[in-house]
Amino acid sequence: MTNVINKAIYTLWDAKEGGVRMSEMHNLQNLQFQSHDMLAKYQLDRLKLLIDHARKNSPWYREKFSALGLTLDDFNSVKDLEKLPVTTKLDIRNNGDAFIADGVDKSTLVTAKTGGSTGVSLNLYFDQDCQKLRNGAQGFADNLAGWQPGDKIAALWGNPPVAVTVKQKLRSILLERTKYLDTMDLNPETMGEFAREWQAFKPDVLFGHAHSIYIFAKYLLAENIKLSSPKGIVATSMMLLEHERKVIKQAFNAEVTNRYGCEEVGLIACECEQHNGMHINTPHIVLECVDDNDNHVPFGTSGKLVITDLNNFAMPLIRYRIEDVGILTDRQCQCGRALPLLEKLEGRVADFLKKLDGGLVGGVSLVERTLTKIPGLEQMQLIQEQLDKIIINRVKGQDFNQETDKELLKEMHIVFGDAVDININDIEEMTQEASGKYRFSICKV
Repeated sequence: MTNVINKAIYTLWDAKEGGVRMSEMHNLQNLQFQSHDMLAKYQLDRLKLLIDHARKNSPWYREKFSALGLTLDDFNSVKDLEKLPVTTKLDIRNNGDAFIADGVDKSTLVTAKTGGSTGVSLNLYFDQDCQKLRNGAQGFADNLAGWQPGDKIAALWGNPPVAVTVKQKLRSILLERTKYLDTMDLNPETMGEFAREWQAFKPDVLFGHAHSIYIFAKYLLAENIKLSSPKGIVATSMMLLEHERKVIKQAFNAEVTNRYGCEEVGLIACECEQHNGMHINTPHIVLECVDDNDNHVPFGTSGKLVITDLNNFAMPLIRYRIEDVGILTDRQCQCGRALPLLEKLEGRVADFLKKLDGGLVGGVSLVERTLTKIPGLEQMQLIQEQLDKIIINRVKGQDFNQETDKELLKEMHIVFGDAVDININDIEEMTQEASGKYRFSICKV
């Protein structure tokens, strides 16, 4: 009964703010089971609106379209986006104001800032309508994980928000109903206190950084603490490794829903109840997978992800290279949704380590494989300082023995060759970034 009341409060609050969030959430729920052709037409219609707007109003794209002699008539499918150059992070950092549409007062826009983990931090801008549409997409993704408006949330998040204004405090009490565990301070004391709060609060949903949820799950299992099971668990903000998924599911007796998004465009893709690939948010974005020459790669082939944001008319982003690597597929999900699938997210460009012969190694995948293959490893981070030098920050597991590090070095030399200097640092725990996230693989070459 309490959740019904809170859902009603949530709906009324959203209606007071224009109702866009709930309306768009229902729109996406209706679109997901439409035909593939209908969904493709919906996406293309929105893409053409954005392109027409950008070529007329964004100084950056106006110049690009003019230089290439392109008009709206040149775009009759999403594949025609290949006619345009890719937009890079450096393009935005060095020419930020040129992306903002004519007549838009930048001081009225919502601001987002990326963390710069790939070497370039950015300031991004979008208007209130874009923000509300993104919130609607978040609500849609929440629903895929069993999360309903008005539900109580347990959140593992770095630097959790603090309500300051009266409106923020009211929203926190009436709508968000969230208990936070600050991932910047994960230790047995804080996790124990959060577990006690959990039992009294009984959250409906667990939400947070994938690896932070994993650390909390490991603590619960080690201490034999059994909490009330949430309806769903949403892991986001960083890659969810499969062995972590298993541990989280065991600790909470609930399914884990993997989600992929970013500050620049909001929701990109999210798992459904099948947990077999992530459905792409095609009503809001166009997601491409390209090679080093920015040409499309075949389905099932790893490539760099490029995104066009169909919501942001204040600061259009067309063919924006997100600096992530993934695999698209034409496989259809058994759930019956028409939304296409992102088969796999392989990590950031900066997560890929380099071999002496010029080859690349998916650092996150290597960490995951090593953790599951070699006994005695709890956590691990790879840092490539130089082409021929790799540092392994290693946390010992309970079954650590004198063979663990020998096997670890052997595995790494098989991958990188004997000429590469590999050193192991024994650490108590992995360090976090300022956002509270963890990075399993860092290439400085």
